[in-house]
Amino acid sequence: MHDIVDLESRGIPGVFVASAEFVTAAIAQSASLGFPSVARVFTPHPIQDRTDDEMRAYADAAFDEILQQIIG
Repeated sequence: MHDIVDLESRGIPGVFVASAEFVTAAIAQSASLGFPSVARVFTPHPIQDRTDDEMRAYADAAFDEILQQIIG
């Protein structure tokens, strides 16, 4: 979250991507950093035991949402 907030504060669009387990934490942290509406996309959880193919599928599924967050 700190990296995305840093980018946004410099006028560089960024998107925070994490697994769904971290929705509440991401909302709280972005608010505490002064950027409550920072762009964020969540993937299914957990990710640590996913195969490479499963991770690619997660990335493919999130791609359009990430792109929309960046370009508006």
